[in-house]
Amino acid sequence: MDVTADLDAPHPPGAVFALVEDLARYPTWLDIVPRVVGEPDGAWLVDLRGRLGPFARSKRLRMVRSRHEPPRTVRFERAELDGRSHSEWILDATVEALGTGSRLTMHLHYGGGLFGPVLEKVLGDEIERSRPRLLAALGERSHGDG
Repeated sequence: MDVTADLDAPHPPGAVFALVEDLARYPTWLDIVPRVVGEPDGAWLVDLRGRLGPFARSKRLRMVRSRHEPPRTVRFERAELDGRSHSEWILDATVEALGTGSRLTMHLHYGGGLFGPVLEKVLGDEIERSRPRLLAALGERSHGDG
């Protein structure tokens, strides 16, 4: 499964990148990520939770940052330490200058089949709900920096 979403923001690329380069910030604007815990080795334990009608799923992933090129691109990949084979989870975020603001493009790749169409539906709904929260978080950041 691959899902891509864009958001145009009236904020400079550095401000947008600051919100997406650290997974610990995601719970402030993304409801399907209720909790993120940083690990001493720089990885994150990311709790995912989604609900579709009466059905709910939860998943914990250990994610590492595999690419970090501020203020343009960051990549996170699943990297479990239990020695077992796991489905791929890869999240790419790219920020481009756009006039006086910027464009954020996020791409999520899930290489398993367990969640399938349910995950796509939950993600699509969450992307739409998260847009105003992300813009609000950017607004709060810019007011706090001034």
